[in-house]
Amino acid sequence: MRRIALLTLLLGIGSGCATRVDEPEMRPTRRPPPTRRPPPPRPLPTPVPTAPQGERVTQIGASVQGEPIFLHTFGAGLDPLFIFAGIHGSEPTSSFVAQRLIEWLRDNPPAYAGRPIAIAPRTNPDGLKRRQRGNAHGIDLNRNFPASNWARGGGQRYNSGPGAASEPETRAIMQAMEQLNPVAVISIHSISGARQCNNYNGPARPLAELLARHNGYPPTGDIGYPTPGSFGTWAGNDRSIPVITLELPRSQSGAASWEQNRAALLAAVQATPRELGR
Repeated sequence: MRRIALLTLLLGIGSGCATRVDEPEMRPTRRPPPTRRPPPPRPLPTPVPTAPQGERVTQIGASVQGEPIFLHTFGAGLDPLFIFAGIHGSEPTSSFVAQRLIEWLRDNPPAYAGRPIAIAPRTNPDGLKRRQRGNAHGIDLNRNFPASNWARGGGQRYNSGPGAASEPETRAIMQAMEQLNPVAVISIHSISGARQCNNYNGPARPLAELLARHNGYPPTGDIGYPTPGSFGTWAGNDRSIPVITLELPRSQSGAASWEQNRAALLAAVQATPRELGR
């Protein structure tokens, strides 16, 4: 009997029928949830220069090469006067005069107590860096506005671009116009050949005459050559906003142009609606 029992035990072990110790249960391995990648960081907005009390600085756009275009606003309320300069990079005195006006208003807050003033001193920063008339694409921004007389042009005189408002600098000025809804606009330029003037579009003759009493430049509704797609045509003639193209003497220094036009610009800042052409 012992032999039979022993033989049975040996046969059980060999055949796998003997009692076995169970191995630990093998549970499927849980994979950790996939790590979610954080979204790419959004590009930081262009830093806006710190402004003194009473002045607000906003970015209204950027140039072809990414240079910011800033708007300096003084005062609060409706019906601001909008002044911009430097749309032609070959006319740097225009930006100089606009910058000096900004500095003067910072020091003289009572000057804008009656009406807000918005100034964009460098609307073609790429062109100003290169001292060239057009922007980085070589396009004359003052022929790029969607005026009723915009025309595709080229040649030696100007390049109006592949389409109206094709350039970011043009659209920045249009954006400012939409935001501000200005009572009047002064666009500062310079011109050669002793042809300085207060050129007006739209109902701006009274403002041109007001400026003339202070800067001595003749008021005129005709600059002397066609300007299809110009800001003056788009905003003044087409939209009936009083627009002055203030043409400084090209040969004059920025400091001299500021002295010659300081009283005129301050008169515009403090003008009544009737004097502005409203």
